[in-house]
Amino acid sequence: MQHPEVESLDRDGILKIQRDGLARLGARLAGCEAWKAHFAEAGMTPEDLGAEGGLESAPFMDKSLLRDRYPFPFLTVPMEQVERFVATSGTTGLPVTFGMTKNDLRQLLPYQMSRLLTAAGVRPGFRAYQGYGYGLWIGGPALDAGFSEVGCTNFPIGPGRGELAARWLRDHAYDVASMSPLWLMTLVQAAKHQGIDPRTEWTLKVAILGGQSVSAEFRAQLEAEMPEGFMSHNIYGTTEAGGPILAISTPYTHADDELQLLNEDTVIVEILDPKTMKPVSDGEVGEIVITTIRKEASPVVRWRTRDLVRLSPRPYDCPSGRRGMRKIGRIIGRTDDMIKFKGVIVFPSQIEDVIAGIPGLAKEAWQIYVDKEATTIGKMTVAVESVMAEQRPGDEAASDVRREIKARLGINVNVECHPEGSLPRYEAKATRVLHRPEAAH
Repeated sequence: MQHPEVESLDRDGILKIQRDGLARLGARLAGCEAWKAHFAEAGMTPEDLGAEGGLESAPFMDKSLLRDRYPFPFLTVPMEQVERFVATSGTTGLPVTFGMTKNDLRQLLPYQMSRLLTAAGVRPGFRAYQGYGYGLWIGGPALDAGFSEVGCTNFPIGPGRGELAARWLRDHAYDVASMSPLWLMTLVQAAKHQGIDPRTEWTLKVAILGGQSVSAEFRAQLEAEMPEGFMSHNIYGTTEAGGPILAISTPYTHADDELQLLNEDTVIVEILDPKTMKPVSDGEVGEIVITTIRKEASPVVRWRTRDLVRLSPRPYDCPSGRRGMRKIGRIIGRTDDMIKFKGVIVFPSQIEDVIAGIPGLAKEAWQIYVDKEATTIGKMTVAVESVMAEQRPGDEAASDVRREIKARLGINVNVECHPEGSLPRYEAKATRVLHRPEAAH
């Protein structure tokens, strides 16, 4: 444990930290006119956060609320106290900016990130290949902060330059890599094309994989391409939370395909039924809603992430000794990326699970095409790629995909099998659902 005095607390200990944090947060927000107006719409004041049941009564926040206050929504400190800005990707509209004070960037972020990395098995002295992007995106700076705090030697390469990166993984002898899981699989293929065997010529021990959740099947196939003992870990967070700081899988949760919410002393995570907005029970699916109790410049209160997750059936029994911080499953999907097809709710992750289990297909390259921009669609096509080295007829693999989707989801979809290298590779977050009129054909 990086911070055993916090990580070993029981649930009551964590809840006490959260209550105290809410009271301090409410006092800070009370000095900001925008926040006072936001709470007034719910008949509250910011100070009410510190009262019994205050958080449960507080209004929710989403991107439309922030875009109405463009360009610096709910900034809680004077601009001269903001050291830098970060922003959302803007994949669903205008990017939203969030400020970070010196304390947010240089104290809080390293504290949060180093805890997750340590729990995943990253150790002082590791050589780190940091493959997340920079600019306004928080991914790269967050991993930089975490690797520095743990005591790693960091190579901040960022995304791209696949052939060179595949050689550097051998020549620089990296111990840990942080990047999109799809990009790491792409690097495996790039290495093989250069005659490099990742299993014997790379030295990776750990991968910190984010940007999108991947299935256990995909993860197992990725791990099979790596040196003995290698373990990959999903990491999860959002720009609004302050980075990829919310949860990570660990050697104790890996086999169960679960992550642990390891920063519940700095971010309150509610898992709520998206229809009733009431807490779900153990083992049930809900939307992640976050409240940042220590961020200074751009805190959020009851921020709706739209990410859906299953609360672990046994959220508090981690053998690591972290008794007060809950376990969750991997991210299932988003409330705004689900597809309603022939009356059935479909998430891209369900399609990925099918593709990952079909031999002869590229696991990192696939797309869903729908025939119009609407939640309910009339035609859906799944595009996959055949792998030449496996010498399996594409139409045979496509037939397997079609049959397995029908068996699992009860729907008939079109399946196209393309030659290897035809479909996009994503260095960061993959865009799995695209719209095209010809999806009807």
